[in-house]
Amino acid sequence: MNIPQALLPLSGALNILSSDLFEEGLKLSKASPRKRIILPMHKSSDASMHRMLNFLQPESYIRPHNHSTSNKTESVIVIQGSIQFFTFFDDGTIDKKIVVGGTSKNFGVDIEPNVYHAFFALEEDTIVFETKPGPYDKETDKLFAEWAPAEGTDDALFYMEMLKEWEMEKEE
Repeated sequence: MNIPQALLPLSGALNILSSDLFEEGLKLSKASPRKRIILPMHKSSDASMHRMLNFLQPESYIRPHNHSTSNKTESVIVIQGSIQFFTFFDDGTIDKKIVVGGTSKNFGVDIEPNVYHAFFALEEDTIVFETKPGPYDKETDKLFAEWAPAEGTDDALFYMEMLKEWEMEKEE
């Protein structure tokens, strides 16, 4: 089965976000090599507001990035499960770590442009709602951190494990 990075956008004037929709997104995220899949709720990449559901599994690596080139704010709200959210200083040093969702009192974050950030699922079948201004341009949407390994590399898996271990050490 060939799993895309994102599903086709929702198409109706009214779209019901149901448990069936969530089950399908989670099933595809488990089958995806990236262990995540996005469901766009905006109709096109030219839309002025982008809204999406991100279905995640704990093995999914999201490379630290910021939105300095597009000057866009971003909001992330956990619908189901939980995430470990990080912000970083420009040199790659961890600035903040926040558990969002699950039993945490935190249910979301709002990030200004120029803030390096990343997150990973702490639980299987995590669902996150994300929103940021459009339009989307792949070349300018994200500025990936040069100090963080690219997605899909062995170094990325090592880096994500390091983040997890750092988290465990700091909580003891």
